[in-house]
Amino acid sequence: MAFGGKAYPRMKTSEIFSFFNEIGILAQLSQTQFERLMPAGMTIAQFTVLNHCVRVGDGKSPARLARAFQVTKGTMTSTLHRLEQKGLVAIEADPEDGRSKIVRITEAGRAMREACIAATQPWAERIGALPAASDMAALLPRLAALRAALDADRK
Repeated sequence: MAFGGKAYPRMKTSEIFSFFNEIGILAQLSQTQFERLMPAGMTIAQFTVLNHCVRVGDGKSPARLARAFQVTKGTMTSTLHRLEQKGLVAIEADPEDGRSKIVRITEAGRAMREACIAATQPWAERIGALPAASDMAALLPRLAALRAALDADRK
């Protein structure tokens, strides 16, 4: 099967299930540990919104963020409300469409994102010292390509 211009052997359905099962377990373990280490009161949901705003830019509507995170608008509104109460984001009227809102990360939000990353640094360094760490770095481009394909395929 061709993917990204290269031909790869087709995986069995059981292998695909096992692959995503391992990714799911890794995600659960890493997110739980990450959340335990973050500053008090921060959740993974809140961190990922702050991280998204820094990584890809802010100024998006709550509905667009909900689509990006594949959560309901109500779930995203709740997360944004908590972030706004903490002063980590500002929700403003969209200057181009007064009926809609846009979300902007504040300087306090940027600082909180950095504090979350700093709080998890010792854990990340321990993970980086594991024998499998070199394999993780080599897998990054392939995982990014898989993410892009799955993202393009979502409805």
